[in-house]
Amino acid sequence: MVELTIPDEVAVEGVETGRPVLEVDNISLSFGGTTAISDVSFDVRAGELFAIIGPNGAGKTSIFNSISGVYIPQQGSITFAGEDVLGRRPESIARLGVARMFQNIELFDNLTVLDNIMLGRHNHLHYSLLSAFLFAGKAKRAEVANRRIAEEIIDFLDIAAHRSFPVGMLPYGIKKRVELGRALAMQPSLLLLDEPVAGMNVEETEDMARFILDIRSELGISMILVEHDMGLVMDLADRVLVLDFGHRIALGTPAEVQADPAVIKAYLGEELG
Repeated sequence: MVELTIPDEVAVEGVETGRPVLEVDNISLSFGGTTAISDVSFDVRAGELFAIIGPNGAGKTSIFNSISGVYIPQQGSITFAGEDVLGRRPESIARLGVARMFQNIELFDNLTVLDNIMLGRHNHLHYSLLSAFLFAGKAKRAEVANRRIAEEIIDFLDIAAHRSFPVGMLPYGIKKRVELGRALAMQPSLLLLDEPVAGMNVEETEDMARFILDIRSELGISMILVEHDMGLVMDLADRVLVLDFGHRIALGTPAEVQADPAVIKAYLGEELG
């Protein structure tokens, strides 16, 4: 099993106290006269697979960008691991333990699978420029330790056969696994999955679903999933938040959400009785 652990400071303030890992309270975000998010609240519990769904333009990506620090909502608060992260820079939030798998693959095609995953370890490398240049002492020990973790992730995602290949040579489904592996290399306590199966065939989708379940069961990492594949969401998620035009219209278990008249209306345009 991959030896990825939740950082101690996150475990103490976000998990062991019984507080949710993430608390989003009444956030609103506008661009000019366009409202992307309107007074939305939810929380994500330790070890939970939380999904956000909604039609195109509902505000799903805007919420991801707000959590990760790309956008700053004009109203509300976002608390991660007991700390207010609203207004913090993305790199600061990442250091706290938030990692993101992007919808569009953001890998370095000329680097190998191993090298791309190693890039996810950058927040865990702490040594001087001289030590790095000489590749001795602390730098060498850190390199060995971090490479071991990267290799464990490669085994976990079943991509060992591709570890030495440049990413640009690999099939799309394998690239998506490498993208996931780089996010896991950050040792997050919250993983943002932005349409992880977009563009995949049935077999690739089933493989990705299995890895997501393994991350939850074996690593205990909390996840937020944004995905248009409703079958995948309803099969995997513990709870589902439904957005429509930036507004929260439902929050509950998959069964509760599927039976909610407001959700049916948003997706199918049916009149409410």
